[in-house]
Amino acid sequence: MTNQLLTTDRILTESLMHLENEMVMAKLVSRDYEAEYEKPQKAGASIRIRKPVRGQVRTGNVRSVQDVEEGNTTLTVSSLVGADLDFTNVDMTLSVEKFSERYLRPQMSVIANHIDLAVHAELYQHCPNWVGTAGSSSDRYRDYTYGPQRLDELAVPTGERAGVLSPGDYWGTVASITGLSANAPVKSALENASLGRYANTDTYMSQNVKAHTVGTWAAESPQVDGAAEASNWATAKSTVYTSQSISIKNINTATIKKGDIFTIAGINAVNPITGDAQDFPRQFAVISDDTTAVGGLAEITITPAIITTGPYKTVSEAPTDSDAITVKGTSATSYKQNLVFHPDAVTLAIVPLEV
Repeated sequence: MTNQLLTTDRILTESLMHLENEMVMAKLVSRDYEAEYEKPQKAGASIRIRKPVRGQVRTGNVRSVQDVEEGNTTLTVSSLVGADLDFTNVDMTLSVEKFSERYLRPQMSVIANHIDLAVHAELYQHCPNWVGTAGSSSDRYRDYTYGPQRLDELAVPTGERAGVLSPGDYWGTVASITGLSANAPVKSALENASLGRYANTDTYMSQNVKAHTVGTWAAESPQVDGAAEASNWATAKSTVYTSQSISIKNINTATIKKGDIFTIAGINAVNPITGDAQDFPRQFAVISDDTTAVGGLAEITITPAIITTGPYKTVSEAPTDSDAITVKGTSATSYKQNLVFHPDAVTLAIVPLEV
């Protein structure tokens, strides 16, 4: 009987299969743009992605032409990851199944976890919506449904939504339905510990759900610094996260953390389709790197941009000087960042590297 040596092509094919199987978050976000990278890429290669165009409805029979202001963002090959191994010629005589079990699966699991952590951090640190009570467990149906509710309020498409929970919150949610009648979904949750389709989302558990530690500015009395803190679509449309800078005062030497969520007094969210004010505050996410205030002042980058008019309106009104800011959560306290989202919230491309 002739031994068949493993080849790099067979090893690569087997590795990619295990990588896809091990990932959670990376399989729930948009991968539509991978096809744009038609060949192996160098670090720094990028493609441009168009942002959706919105319009406004006119009334009456008088024509009202709107300018099409198309925004865009850039998807860049910026993270190179790998797991390097040395193995002998003897190892290369193993069957692909044995080689996979001994070497590939453990390494692909490490890479998959790294990718999932990165995708989760990217999403939670740039998501300007934090619902529920900070620090409370998600162990009731109602606790979980605050997420889908907020997606509905912000006109996020209902199809393909996903939820990713930490182990504690996932098992707490499973336990919360034990008192329900044992119809098919409940029976599956009880027997298989699988929530499946839950509150119109495909629900998953991941040990890679990250915790966010709130900046110490939450213990201060932060305020908006200046009266000209609003932006507009023309300025924000080509920023990566439809973002802008804002000045903060009255925070001593506190630290503002990337991923912190805050609201501004009197500024409500709007329905993104109609522009009408909602009955809850507009939340903003800090997306600039961790910032330490100097002399009580700080300049930070936030998403979404504060846009008060037009089809891309994000707020009910503009802030004014000295408006109070409220930070979500308690200073220097960590909170697990469970997520409920639509795949288009994040775009991921895993592409071959040019060597």
